[in-house]
Amino acid sequence: MPRKRKNQKIKAQYFSWLLSQRGKLYQADGRSNTINVGRHSLGTSNYQEAIDAIYELDRIKAVEHGLLDADELDSREKGSLPLLEGRQHYEADISSSILIGGIRQSSQKRYRTVLDKFIKFCAVEQVSTWEQVDAKLLKNYAAYLENKEYAKNKEYSQNTICLELNTIKQIVNWLIKDGYLPEGKRIDLPLRKKQGTSTYCWKPKQVAVMVKYCRKNKALNWLGDIIICLACTGLRISELASLRWSDIDLEEGMLRLTDETMIKKKSKASKRTTKSGYNRSFPINSTLLEVFHKMPNRSGNVFRGPRGGQLKPDTVRLILIRDVIKPLAKKFPQSEDEIGFADGRPHSFRHYFCSTCANSGVPENMVMRWLGHRSSEMVQHYYHLHDEEAKQRMDTLRFIG
Repeated sequence: MPRKRKNQKIKAQYFSWLLSQRGKLYQADGRSNTINVGRHSLGTSNYQEAIDAIYELDRIKAVEHGLLDADELDSREKGSLPLLEGRQHYEADISSSILIGGIRQSSQKRYRTVLDKFIKFCAVEQVSTWEQVDAKLLKNYAAYLENKEYAKNKEYSQNTICLELNTIKQIVNWLIKDGYLPEGKRIDLPLRKKQGTSTYCWKPKQVAVMVKYCRKNKALNWLGDIIICLACTGLRISELASLRWSDIDLEEGMLRLTDETMIKKKSKASKRTTKSGYNRSFPINSTLLEVFHKMPNRSGNVFRGPRGGQLKPDTVRLILIRDVIKPLAKKFPQSEDEIGFADGRPHSFRHYFCSTCANSGVPENMVMRWLGHRSSEMVQHYYHLHDEEAKQRMDTLRFIG
């Protein structure tokens, strides 16, 4: 069931409304505006229908108070969809239950951030409706993002821009599918993602040095265990932070990650979600198995923070950089214009795992299953660049003579 929304503020085109439920029916309260437009029942218990009704009510009240001409109201209802209204319709749809097509809250948050930025850009360009959003506008938006200072310094900047443009195209397609825009408004703008990756991939010697460094420092021993786990599994740091002993079978030597989105649990905070939304399992490497066997506690989360509390991904990232990467950076020098050891981050271990598997001849589809990917440009990148087995096999072939 979709979660019940309480007292949600809706800023429509002319007035602000407080959306709430009285019994089963939604109602809109507009009494807080400079012009008191009253409180009204929307006559529906369906959230999406309530959103539609609020925008219709907003225009009706605008006509009543002389803010909108009645003829203009008819014209707008026939052929104009304000940006904020279209956004509200889309966000209402994606926030519905996952069972009926809604998306995760983390994805909702990402889409809201994209829309916030895009709508601010549209205001500068004097674009106020979705009918005005076309390929030319998106090209201008891409140029705007590329020139922003954050894009120059942010990792994956080109792929991030591609993701934002695809998000806007996706929203336009949804508005067309649900009848808010005509079919002719579909945007024809092919986007090409940047090839390769800017994430640094550790080298075997570097990983070994980091582990040895942590083992020599008692205060960093916990981080040494984490480095080994990341390097031997390719887990995302968020997945490692939520790893439980119940996920590990020491006798069989297997690790199983379960997406708990659809599982009913007492505490929402304890629910684990995987990025792909799928369960996966894979064998535990003997080096990591040895680490697990040495751990004294076998309940709750496998890894804990430096003070014994809940492990947070940001804590791992900050301490890895401050207490391991920076002190060891002189051992692995790099030029100013190249990505090297000093640029490594927790996600670099995922790339290291993939690269090591590729160089060791592990089948590509098996690695994708271990990493939780149905398809992966990152995996293909390392198999194309580092598949030593493929190179060796090619050298044994004689095509001429």
